[in-house]
Amino acid sequence: MKQITVGGKRVSNVALGIMRMAALETNAATKVIETAIDNGINFIDTADIYGGGKSDLVFQAALAQSSVKRDDFWLQSKVGIRNGNDDGSGKPYGNRYDFSKQHIIDAVNHELESLHVDYLDSVLLHRPDPLMIPEEIAEAFDELQTAGKVRHFGVSNFNPLQFEMLQRVVSQKLMFNQLQFGIMHTNMIDFGMHTNMQDDRGTDHDGQFLEYARIHDIVVQAWSPYQWGNFNGPFIDNPKFPELNEKMQNLADQYGVTKNAIATAWILRHPAKFQVLLGSMNPQHIKESLAGSDVTLTGQEWYDIYYAAGNDLP
Repeated sequence: MKQITVGGKRVSNVALGIMRMAALETNAATKVIETAIDNGINFIDTADIYGGGKSDLVFQAALAQSSVKRDDFWLQSKVGIRNGNDDGSGKPYGNRYDFSKQHIIDAVNHELESLHVDYLDSVLLHRPDPLMIPEEIAEAFDELQTAGKVRHFGVSNFNPLQFEMLQRVVSQKLMFNQLQFGIMHTNMIDFGMHTNMQDDRGTDHDGQFLEYARIHDIVVQAWSPYQWGNFNGPFIDNPKFPELNEKMQNLADQYGVTKNAIATAWILRHPAKFQVLLGSMNPQHIKESLAGSDVTLTGQEWYDIYYAAGNDLP
């Protein structure tokens, strides 16, 4: 499996996201973790809200049961979303983003306890909070890093100006931004090709973050890489997309892999520093998807898939 360098370490360019792990029993979760690690994945992503917190609990129980050691992988979590659960204070608590210093610190401490680990390799702010005060975030990051609880930091779903506003204040380099990207979610590249045009694809939805990431050496972590739209379901083997699936199958046969691997390879063919987040809890699907890390599509093959997905060139 191919790797990228982050924080002076080599990590896999395909990572395992455990959002869906809450639905697994410990034995099944153990197999998922061991399958990922045994096949070259050494980066695991979670968040304090996944499964209402249960994903973390299942993960820590499975990790304890597995043959995998804590130092065998990079562990990342995300904090900053309050999901409406009672915090015991008796004060209004509803759904919101919360990037206050105290919440960031409390949330990280809770993650360390839930995951039964002493430190997190990275923590991301989970979607932008319009009420964020960068100086307050900087204080939280400094305190967590000084205490040895978090080594690196990043964000998710930030546009370049939001990223820049925070980076200007925090002392640590923001290393990651999680953004949805895949064959059927291509807004980040559509806009660039439709610059100076008046069609819908010329609408900028993310502030040209891919170009920004390449300039500043930021890892773009592609979430829901096999979904169409935001949460509409997978496009692989979906009868709504016969031309795309036919093209992917042809390439899968040519490279001796599956369509999942081709979907992974399509993302990684882009020259930005991408990391694909796999969310499957099926060990076979994990192995099939990560195989795309070792497939390098030609430029024409990349464009052929883009065309088959219903796109064209202006």
